[in-house]
Amino acid sequence: MSAFDRRPYLKRLKRLVVKIGSSVLTTRTELDRRVIGRLADEISLLHEGGMEVAVISSGSVAAGARLLGLTSRPLTIPGIQAASAAGQARLMQEYEAAFDRYNLKVAQVLLTRDDLVHRQRYLNARNCLAQLTDWKVLPIINENDTVSVDELKFGDNDNLSVMIATMIEADLYLNLTREDGFFTADPTVDPTARLIEVVDELRPDLEAGAGREGGAWGVGGMLSKVQAAYKVALAGIPAVIGPGKKENVLRDILAGRKVGTFFKPHKRLSGRKHWIAFTLKSRGEVVIDAGAARAVREKGKSLLPSGVVQVGGRFRPGDQVRVLDGEGRPLAVGLTNYSTEELNRIKGLKTSQIGDVLGHKSYDEVIHRDNMFVPPEEDRSLCQLLR
Repeated sequence: MSAFDRRPYLKRLKRLVVKIGSSVLTTRTELDRRVIGRLADEISLLHEGGMEVAVISSGSVAAGARLLGLTSRPLTIPGIQAASAAGQARLMQEYEAAFDRYNLKVAQVLLTRDDLVHRQRYLNARNCLAQLTDWKVLPIINENDTVSVDELKFGDNDNLSVMIATMIEADLYLNLTREDGFFTADPTVDPTARLIEVVDELRPDLEAGAGREGGAWGVGGMLSKVQAAYKVALAGIPAVIGPGKKENVLRDILAGRKVGTFFKPHKRLSGRKHWIAFTLKSRGEVVIDAGAARAVREKGKSLLPSGVVQVGGRFRPGDQVRVLDGEGRPLAVGLTNYSTEELNRIKGLKTSQIGDVLGHKSYDEVIHRDNMFVPPEEDRSLCQLLR
C-alpha cells in the first residue's frame, strides 16, 4: 500500500488559520521569545507571499500569571480574568516586536462565544477580520478571558479556532502544540505509542488514545485538539496537528512533508449546519421514541412533539438542544421552536393539540429539519462530537 500523499490537499492555498498553544509559547518561567520570533519569521514570509493568515494565540493567562509571580494557572474565574488582563498586553508586545522586523502590523482581536452565537455580532466579527486582511494586518485572536464567564466561554482556544476557520472559510487549519502530533497513546508514559500520520474517521478507540490533559498553563489537552481538527475537517478544510517548537514547521507542513498528524477533509458540511452543531452551546436535551428516531435519522423528517418522551435542561425558543434516542445516545442537534416549559406541556401530543394546550401554536415542529444536524447513523465519529 502506497504512503498517503498530503500534497494534493495543499495546492492553491490562500487562507491559513494557525492556532498556537500556551505550551508552544512559554518556557517554565516566561514567554519563549525564541519560538515567537521563529514563528513570526515563517508567518511573515507566508504573508509576503500573498497568504492570508489568522493567528489564534493562547498564552495570555500564562504570561500574566508569570508576570504576577504566580506559580500555576489560577483556578477561579476572577483569577483567570486578572492574569489574562495582565498578560494580554505582554503577549501582544512580544508579537508586535517579532513582526515589526518585517514591517508587518498586528491587531488584537478578543472574542467571546456570544460574539459568534448571535448573528449580527458574528457578521461584525467576520467583517472586522476581512477588513484587517484587506489592510494587510495580521489578526492575533484570543478568547476575551477578562470578561468571559462560563456561559460565554468557548471552553478553550481549540474550539475558538474551529469557529474562526469556518467563519473565514480557511483553506488549511494548523494547530501547533508541544507534541509531535496525535499518537495512539500518551507518548510521555507509553513507549509503544505511535504517531498517527493521517486521520480519516475519528473512531472511539482513537479518541480514547487522545484523552490526556493539557499542560500546566493550557486548558485543552490532546483530545480537545483532535476533536477541533476533526470538526474543521467536517467543514471541508484539511487540518494538521503539529509540533510548534520545531524549526520550519509551517514550511514543512505546507510542503506536504510528513510532519504531525493530517486530518483529511470531508465533504463540506453547510455553514449553517456546522454552526448549529459546533458553534452553539447546547442548553438541554430531548429524548425521543423509536418511531421519531427513525423518522429523523432515516427519512430526514422534522421532530414533532408526538415523538418527544422526555425533556431536560433550561432552554428557550431558538436555543440549541441535543436530540437523544431512548438509550440516551446522541442522535442530532437542532434549534428548538419551544421552551423547556412549553415542550414539557406538549410532549407526546399531536400537532393539532398544541394550540389547545399552550393557547398558541407558532410551529408544528419542535425542531424543523432545516435547523437540525443529523449525522449518518454509520458515522459514529460524528455522533461522538454531539456532546
